[in-house]
Amino acid sequence: MRPARRTMLAGLPLGLLAAGMTGCKDRGAASAPSSPAFTAEEVDASMTALPPLPEPADLRALRLGEGLVPPTNRWFSGLVFGEEPQPVHPLPLSFALVDGGFTLGLPTVVTSERTLMGGNSPELEVAVDGAESALVTAYDEASVTMTLRDGSGIDLATVTIAEGWPCVALRASTGLDLTLSAPFAGEDPPTLAVGPHTYALALEDGSLDGAACHVASGGTATFLALPEGADAAHLATLAVPLESTALTRSLTEDAATTTLTYTTAGNGPTAIAAMPHHGADPSADDVLGTYPSVYGTLVLREATELTWSAPRREARAALDLSGLDDAQREELAAQVALDVPALLDYPADTYFGGKALHRDAQLLAIAEQVGAEGPAAALRERVLTQLRRWTEVGAAAERDAFCFAYDRTNRGVVGLTPSFGSEEFNDHHFHYGYFLYAAGTLAADDPELAEEIAPVIDALAADIASDAATDMLPVRRVFDAYASHSWASGTSPFADGNNQESSSEATTAWAGLQLWARARGNAELEELAAWLLAHEALAARTYWTDFDAADPVYDGFAHQVLPLQFGGKRDYATWFSAEPAAALAILVLPLSPSSDHLADDPERVRRNVAEGTASGGFDQQYGDWLLMYSALGGDEERDAALEAARDLADEHLDDGNTRSYLLAWLMTR
Repeated sequence: MRPARRTMLAGLPLGLLAAGMTGCKDRGAASAPSSPAFTAEEVDASMTALPPLPEPADLRALRLGEGLVPPTNRWFSGLVFGEEPQPVHPLPLSFALVDGGFTLGLPTVVTSERTLMGGNSPELEVAVDGAESALVTAYDEASVTMTLRDGSGIDLATVTIAEGWPCVALRASTGLDLTLSAPFAGEDPPTLAVGPHTYALALEDGSLDGAACHVASGGTATFLALPEGADAAHLATLAVPLESTALTRSLTEDAATTTLTYTTAGNGPTAIAAMPHHGADPSADDVLGTYPSVYGTLVLREATELTWSAPRREARAALDLSGLDDAQREELAAQVALDVPALLDYPADTYFGGKALHRDAQLLAIAEQVGAEGPAAALRERVLTQLRRWTEVGAAAERDAFCFAYDRTNRGVVGLTPSFGSEEFNDHHFHYGYFLYAAGTLAADDPELAEEIAPVIDALAADIASDAATDMLPVRRVFDAYASHSWASGTSPFADGNNQESSSEATTAWAGLQLWARARGNAELEELAAWLLAHEALAARTYWTDFDAADPVYDGFAHQVLPLQFGGKRDYATWFSAEPAAALAILVLPLSPSSDHLADDPERVRRNVAEGTASGGFDQQYGDWLLMYSALGGDEERDAALEAARDLADEHLDDGNTRSYLLAWLMTR
């Protein structure tokens, strides 16, 4: 379905922002901080139980410091992997490592009919005398630190960037001369205008003479991008080198809350830019300025913390058919009897193989609820046999398909046979989310089955979601807390940054993780999964399906959805098809029983469907997913979709769907 990745509106519940000192936080929005879901000992045991991957992919982690876990699926992965470093996009800035130093700049956002472009903007170059190499030597929740070295491998300086931080901070390890691409002028602070943008420089133990800057050993030079009309003198006092960032998460019955703490040298406040989903008010009295970005207007405030909330979403193992009438149940039973014998052999790769398990687990749940006893018995044997095949712990030592191994070089679980670049850590949450959802569904009332398959399913859960500090896996491999969504590319070999397309498969992954945690009786993991699902769903609506067209960034954009999101670009495009139906389908499939976030704005659903079906109606590839999504537009739309679904040609049913599930999903709207 996808090639290898070489790699707010009415009804939209935005996050609640409290950015500032502790006393400014909305204390009613959060419960006590959540407990970790994984321990290092559990993660290490899960990974060592799997056979080693025989031939790990060479991801070319050429710029990674010793002792660090390879940071796949991060917003900054392009700094680490590949022959040459790629630019990265720590909003509001862009940043790039170049020969002898680095560049930074505020992107100029250009909107066209199909694309929002805000790519790398090297408006200011900083040449570091003697620098010949750079390594990523530290990273955490939102920040990354690089070390610049001379030809002998001696450290010259560290350079720190962070999401939401309008600064780049250099700390000299020795007396250091910098050459700037243009001279700064003035004092308190010195500034540089480049086109429409202005940059300030805050020096500690340093001196400046136009474009020549000297920083003493231990001194710092912090470059700050100023918002239009900002108080440069005040903002320069906030341009304090960043030491680290950290995350705290919590849950209430209704909301999942995140706090990112930005710790500076001296523990003073800094300036933090909030994205639209963080819920900031651009007109608030304490706003220091705003920046345009491809994701919408960013709001800058003086703060030590950024806090926001997302509405909780319910994870459901299966459709609830208890409200159907006798005629509907009879129709579904008859359809199940047709669908089960028509199922094809299971695919061997982790994407289509997992997708088929998820499909069959949902079909089984329907069969058992409508009393289709014969087909249900046959399907239960089929799907459990296949699930047990995938979850044989040592199988990868004996065969090359339908099994998982541990990649000791790149630090993660890789399925055999891989697909869509999964051996390079592309799309793991998409693939493994289907396994987690199927396992959570099948083991929901079967603790013995849960215990039997746990060694491998727990390993898949850890691969994408572990929050333990261990050298076996990165922390929450795919999930970006600041952006509140996942990144799909393992190594991010793109000048536009990392990317994600299928926001719906991402939410399915976290719903599946929650169902698996529930089947295992693991309250801490269930809480982590609920937090992930809530935030991924918020971001999916804010940036993929229900974006706020009133934001100036969308002026001139001619489409209702944005399927392909990069760090510095957003495209009305997909990796696999130019058809409008595909652009919408990839944002809604597999319409699991937990896809409630797609239904929040019925009017937007109707507009999205009108665009997605404009060139071929529902009688085309992905027509089944579009019919299901269209039912979220209202009762009339649901009734029409159900009638059309009965006559939809078999060729328009996706391999991850069945007509039984299509009909049952529509009947339960």
